[in-house]
Amino acid sequence: MKTVVHAAVGVLRKGRQVLLASRPEGKVYAGYWEFPGGKVEPGEAVVDALARELHEELGITVTHVTPWLTRTHDYPHAFVHLHFYMVWDWQGELHPHEGQQFAWHTPGVPDVAPMLPANFPLLKALQLPDVLSISAVQRMGEDAFLRCLAERAAAGLDWLQWREKNLDENEQLRIGRKACRIMHEHGGRMIVHGAEKLARAMGADGMQLSGAQVRQCSSRPEFEWVGASCHDAAELARAAELQLDYVLLSPVKPTASHPGEPAMGWESFAALLRDYSVPAFALGGMTLDDLGQAREQGAQGIALLREAWAPCSVA
Repeated sequence: MKTVVHAAVGVLRKGRQVLLASRPEGKVYAGYWEFPGGKVEPGEAVVDALARELHEELGITVTHVTPWLTRTHDYPHAFVHLHFYMVWDWQGELHPHEGQQFAWHTPGVPDVAPMLPANFPLLKALQLPDVLSISAVQRMGEDAFLRCLAERAAAGLDWLQWREKNLDENEQLRIGRKACRIMHEHGGRMIVHGAEKLARAMGADGMQLSGAQVRQCSSRPEFEWVGASCHDAAELARAAELQLDYVLLSPVKPTASHPGEPAMGWESFAALLRDYSVPAFALGGMTLDDLGQAREQGAQGIALLREAWAPCSVA
């Protein structure tokens, strides 16, 4: 029977860059690059194992970590459960205590090789933003929205979800193409909610499935980026089965767009994401002040609608 291994893994952050380390001589896959970490000892809490391993391997003392993802990988020598944590702050200078090499890696840039196979989905996930902005053409008007989008994209907004279900298809296509052009001119990405044909016609980078679509979907749509709107454990499980790139989990807090609809709250949000494998954004009543709280509960980040565009100097 194959050995089952639980490992605590740290994603050390320096801006948009993350730390990778090479595996030292004498270990399986020596010379391959990975995120630093190691085995969880029997009876040891995963977060304690992470702190111990990073101290032993890198010589640092972690001071702020948040849970991120739990993934599995079937290697020839073992079946591993990888518990990933974001490491936001630490004390001490990085030192290769095991003779390994270090590299600060920009996700999406192929600057180190070879990589351990289990890490490829994580490197893609790290290209996701901290804040996912949702379009607001109907509320703001076409001209005001496009001007605001251009301003925000120039200032660093790099992901836009197009969701304008109350506009007719021709208007969505016409305005959406303009929005997509703005995002691409500034190196950003645009994802279209719920409409595969429309996403392709706009030249978008991907699509986001609605809750109903993710329940009914038999296979992952053929886009580089595919997400899903999820509201419960069943939809989250299906999104993981489809190997989607991210989910929006809602509603976390009460929202103006759905008055009277019950909100799950942070405790239920965190419970749904415990040991989950797909990056998740908190949606519903979010403001930028909620980003830290969302991360503490296991989220990739937050999704914004109204606050994404206000205050806007041209709105």
